[in-house]
Parts: sequence; structure tokens; C-alpha cells
Amino acid sequence: MEMEEKNFRVADLGCGDTELLRLLKVYPCIQLLVGVDIDEEKLQSNGHQLSPYLGEFVKPRDLDLTVTLYHGSVVERDSRLLGFNLITCIELIEHLDSEDLARFPEVVFGYLSPAMIVISTPNCEFNPLFPTVTLRDADHKFEWNRMEFQTWALQVADRYNYCVEFTGVGKPPAGAEHVGFCTQIGVFQKNTGKATQSCVSKPLDHHVYKAVYTTSYPSLQQERMLKFVLVGEVLIQVERLRLRHGRMLREQKREADTKPDSSESSPDPHLVLGAVFTEAEKDRIENSPKPFCEGDKFFVPLKRLLAYPKLLRFQVDEDKMRALISESVCLSSDGSAVVVDLHNSWDYRPEDN
Repeated sequence: MEMEEKNFRVADLGCGDTELLRLLKVYPCIQLLVGVDIDEEKLQSNGHQLSPYLGEFVKPRDLDLTVTLYHGSVVERDSRLLGFNLITCIELIEHLDSEDLARFPEVVFGYLSPAMIVISTPNCEFNPLFPTVTLRDADHKFEWNRMEFQTWALQVADRYNYCVEFTGVGKPPAGAEHVGFCTQIGVFQKNTGKATQSCVSKPLDHHVYKAVYTTSYPSLQQERMLKFVLVGEVLIQVERLRLRHGRMLREQKREADTKPDSSESSPDPHLVLGAVFTEAEKDRIENSPKPFCEGDKFFVPLKRLLAYPKLLRFQVDEDKMRALISESVCLSSDGSAVVVDLHNSWDYRPEDN
């Protein structure tokens, strides 16, 4: 399943140290990440690692992201986990006793019923390659071989209208290929076009988990963050254009002093900014209103700014841009252009003379 759609929601059951959640939060399409674990103390101690960093405020995500950690059992039904795209259960099922293991498919496949489920569990056939051959963790209730896991997985998939593919991680050393992967993985995808056999009722206000930690990430969907980033990018782009325009004027003056009859054309100074543009981007920029000077002021039309890829990506029109930047930059009397001084005292450097 490709993670391309917006509002992609992922839950990690038995999230433990939250390492997987920290890896997943970098995917821009994910807007909700949930972790569930029976160990409340571990959740409380690891929650802070999911907080946004300073750099994520300076360069926010395009889409909102909320991360929530719940204390509770994976065999309890909580309606806040309904409608997820993906549920992961990494090294989880071997920690369940026989009663909970029997309830696990009913809750995860039958009740939660996400589009995809990924389950990993140790492959006990690999264990003889370790120094000891006992269970890999003292809390493990069992460890299955490949046949046992695949038999269980196929039965669950058939019952709840999923298909399953098997893979794994941790290749064995040369000469021991017959034992398979160290960890075996089942990737379950819900079948489409066929009614699910589950008749589990799903009240939407059934909340049994305790929220231990939650945080929200800054994003361009939040107007204050959009304004902050947009203003910064506008100022950067205007300054680049101003410097380029000033350099062009000095070059023209030198050429006029040495070659008074020169009529050679030069590239558009407001296009060549050290960036690499596609032909379509060049056409869009060249067809937009050009920056211009009036006295000692330099004007950059908003339409011109919106033609540049770094500003176009914000998906705002001219009116929206004007409303967002008007309190932070100087605009022309009609509001159609950003206005700055043409010259600053720090512009002229020895290499420019």
C-alpha cells in the first residue's frame, strides 16, 4: 500500500520504546500516529522523544501531525483506533498468553479492521544460531516456527477477509539458509470488493485506553506557521532579486564605460538566481510581471513571487499572500508588490568593484 493519500493514520500496538513511531513521523502523508502499550511507565518515559524539534518549527511539515500514546491492552476495543490505514504489531503476539492470543484477531482484524496490518514475531528455527536456544525474552509465552506462524496467519486472513504475504528480516549466515529469517513477518491487506464476514458492532464512543501523552506538530495547515514560513521565503526571494538587480546595474554601467556601443542582450536577471528551473518553471517566471525600480525603491510584484517554485508550493493565491504578509513586509500602495530599498550599505563589496 502506497502512503500517498492525505490524512494517513497509523497505529503501533505494543509500541514499547516508541522507536517505530519516531521513524514513521518523518513521512509527510501521515497525519495521525498512535502508540498503544500495556506499560504505562515506559510510555511516560519515552513520550518526550516524540516531541517536535526546533527545526520542525523553522521548517514545518506540509500537513498536520498528531502523535498520541495510549496505555491499554491490545486485546481491548477502543473506537479511537477505528478507520486506520495501517496497524503494526512488531514483536507483539509472542507476549500474549493463549487467551489474549485468541482475542487478538477479533479485536485487530475484526473490530479495528484497518486496510493493512503488519505482524512480526521471532522465528524459533533461527534460535539455535544464538549462543543460547531458550526463548529470546523472558516474557515470551511462545515462539513459533515458520509453519506455525503461517498456519495461524492464513487462518486469520481467511476468517477476516484479508490476504497475507510472508517475508522477514535478519538473514541467516552462509550454510544456515534453511532456518529462514531471524524475524518472520506477515503483511496483511484487506480484500476489496467483498463484504467482510465480521458482524462486530462498532460504537464510536467506546474509549477504554488512557491517553498518556499527545503532541501536535507545526505545519503549513496552521495559519500562523504558514505566515511565518511564507514571510521568510518572500523576504529571501526579494533580497535575491534585489541583489541580482543591483549587480546587473553595476555590470551595465561597466559595459557602458568600456563598450558604449554594445547591444548584446543578457539573460533575465530576475530569473538566473543560482537555482535550476525546469522549462515550465522558466516559462511561468518569464511570463509573470517583472520587478522594477521607482527612484530608490525596488518593487517585486506578488504575481512574480508566486511564479517561483519555493513560493508556488504554498498553494496560496495573490489575495491570500497579501493578507498573510501585509503586517510583516512593506507593500506598494495598491498592495500588488513588495517594496524594499534598492540599495543597502552592505551591498558593495570589493569583488563587485
